[in-house]
Amino acid sequence: MQYITVLGSTGSIGVSTLDVLARHPDRYRVYALTAHTRVEELAAQCERFQPEVAVVGSSAAADKLGALLKLRGVKTSVEYGEAALCAVASAEGCNTVMAAIVGAAGLAPTLAAARAGKKVLLANKEALVMSGQLFMDAVHASGATLLPIDSEHNAIFQCLPSGYQRSPDTHGVAKILLTASGGPFLSRAVDTLDTVTPEEAVAHPNWVMGRKISVDSATMMNKGLEVIEAHWLFGAPASQIEVVIHPQSVIHSMVAYVDGSVLAQLGNPDMRTPIACALAYPERIASGVSAIDLAQIGKLAFQRPDFERFPCLKLAYDALSAGGTAPAILNAANEVAVQAFLERRIGFRAIDRIIAQVMDRLPHGAANDIDGLLEQDRLAREAAHSYLF
Repeated sequence: MQYITVLGSTGSIGVSTLDVLARHPDRYRVYALTAHTRVEELAAQCERFQPEVAVVGSSAAADKLGALLKLRGVKTSVEYGEAALCAVASAEGCNTVMAAIVGAAGLAPTLAAARAGKKVLLANKEALVMSGQLFMDAVHASGATLLPIDSEHNAIFQCLPSGYQRSPDTHGVAKILLTASGGPFLSRAVDTLDTVTPEEAVAHPNWVMGRKISVDSATMMNKGLEVIEAHWLFGAPASQIEVVIHPQSVIHSMVAYVDGSVLAQLGNPDMRTPIACALAYPERIASGVSAIDLAQIGKLAFQRPDFERFPCLKLAYDALSAGGTAPAILNAANEVAVQAFLERRIGFRAIDRIIAQVMDRLPHGAANDIDGLLEQDRLAREAAHSYLF
C-alpha cells in the first residue's frame, strides 16, 4: 500500500492523479491533499478521498475549508502555509509525493520530500530548473526515488536502459530527443504574434492544461524548461538534448543510441499515462487511457524549431549554458511576464523580450543553497516587474 501526498491536488495534474488513484483503491491511499485557493474543489476531494491532512495557502482559506469539511462530516485536519506544505511532503505517514504545484511555489515542499527520502513523482519542473544541483544532491543523499511525470521526461525514462545512472556516454545514449507540439501558433505568421490574445494562447491543440503552462507551450518556454529539467534528470549536456517539433503529440519523446537505434514512447496525449507509469513503477497498471490507433492517425510529422518564432526556447538553452542561478532567473522572469500577459498588461511577444532583459541585467551567481536561490528568484521578479511599465 502506498500512502500519497498530492501537492496541488486541484490542478490538472492533481485531478488526473486522483483519477488514477481511484481506479486502484487496493494499492493506494491518500495521506494529504493541498491547494492554494480552490477551497470548494479541495473540500469535495477531501470528502471523497478522506485524507488525514489538507493544506491551503492562507488562514482565511483554512477557516473556509474547515467550515466546509465540518458541514460534510469530514474529519480531515486543516493546515495552511509553506511550512505545512513541507510537513505533509516529508511526513512519516506518506511514502509517495506527487509534486504538482506549478511554479516556484512548489520548490520548498518538493525539496522537503526529496530530503525526506520519499518516492517523488516530479510534475513541478521548476524545482529542477531553479535548484538542479541542490535538488539532485538531496535526492542522492537521502536515497529518494525520483520519477518524472512530464510526459516527455517520463517517455525518456521509459526509453532509457534499465539501471541508467545519469551518464549517457556509458549507456550508449547518443542524444535525447524532446518532442514538442509547437503549440497553437506553429503555422501562424511570425509578424502577427504581437496581436495574440490570452484566449488564443491558452487554446492548446492537443493538451488540456492550466493557463500558465498553456502560454509556456505557445512560447515554447515550456520546452525550454524541459531541456533544463532533462539535463538534471538524465545527466545529459545541452549538446545531447535536441527539441523536435511533432504536432500530433503521439510520440512523447525519444532516445537515440550510438548504434543508430531510436526508441520512442507513444500514446494518446493524456497525463494519466505517465502518472500511472510512475505510481506503479516498475509495474504497469490501468490508467483509464485508451490505446492509440495508429491506422487512424495515419502519419506522423516532424520539424526543427525556429528560434525566430520561439525565442524563449533559445533563452532556455542560453540559461542552461550559463549555469548557476541563470535558470532560476529565467524561470522567475517568465512567470512574471506570462502573468502580465494573461492580465492583458503586455503583448505576447513582450514575454521573451522581458525575459531577455532580466537575464542580461542580473548576474548569474552560484546556486549553493535554497535561500540564495529564492533571493535570486525575488530579484528577477522585481526586475521583470520594472519592465512592465
